[in-house]
Amino acid sequence: MTCQFIANADTIRVTRLDSCGRPICGVDNGFVFDCFAELAMNVNVEDGEDVEYKAANGRLCAFKRGCPSFRGYDLELTFHAVSPEFIEITTGNPVVFGFDGQPIGYDDCTIQCHTGFALELWAEVIGEDLCEADGTGGQWIYFLLPWVTNGYLGDLAPGSEAVSLTLSGATRTGGGWGVGPYDVMPINAGGTAGPLLTPVGQSCHRRTFRTSIEPPEPICDYVPVTGGVCLAS
Repeated sequence: MTCQFIANADTIRVTRLDSCGRPICGVDNGFVFDCFAELAMNVNVEDGEDVEYKAANGRLCAFKRGCPSFRGYDLELTFHAVSPEFIEITTGNPVVFGFDGQPIGYDDCTIQCHTGFALELWAEVIGEDLCEADGTGGQWIYFLLPWVTNGYLGDLAPGSEAVSLTLSGATRTGGGWGVGPYDVMPINAGGTAGPLLTPVGQSCHRRTFRTSIEPPEPICDYVPVTGGVCLAS
C-alpha cells in the first residue's frame, strides 16, 4: 500500500442513538451535510500516578511511570448551516415547525445527557493509484465515532461577519453500533459496498480506515436509517 495523505474533510453524517447507544432505525433518524469548517477530536487522558522510592539520603532507588487512562475524545464541530434537524439529533432539543409542518428552527432548552448520536466523517485522500483505470472511483479516510453524548451548542455572536456555530460533545465506550446500519466499506474483491466487516469493540471510542465507498450525498435534511443492523432487528 502506497503512502497516502488526508486532504480535505468532505462529508459528515450523524445518526440518532437510543439511551443504550444503539442506532434508532426508521425515517428522520439520520442527517448528512458538508457545510462545516472543522471537526476537532481532542484526546481526553487522565495522567497516571507515578510511583517512586527514595532512600533516606535522597537517592532515588526506583521509579515507575504511571499509566495514563484514556477517557475518550472531546469533540468540537464548527459548522456554518443552521439546520434544525442536525441540532435536534445531536443535542436532543426540539425542532420548531412552521405552518406547513416543515422545520424552521429549534429551541435551546437543556443539555440532554440521556440522548446520543453517532458521527461519521469522510476525508479525501490524495496519493498514487487511488482511482480505477477508467478514471472512476476514489479513496477516503473514514472516521467513525459510534457513541457521542452530552451534545450542546457553544457561544453564538451574530454580527457583521460570517457566523459559525460550535457543537461540543464527548465520546463514550460500549453501545450497540455493531457493524452499523450503513454500507461504508468494500466487502469483497469486486468492491461491493457493505457494512463493517467486524463490529466496533466495546472498549473503543473511534474507528478509522481507508475506503473506496463514496460518502453519502449531503442533502441537509433528515435521512432514513434502514440498512445493516436495522435489517436484522
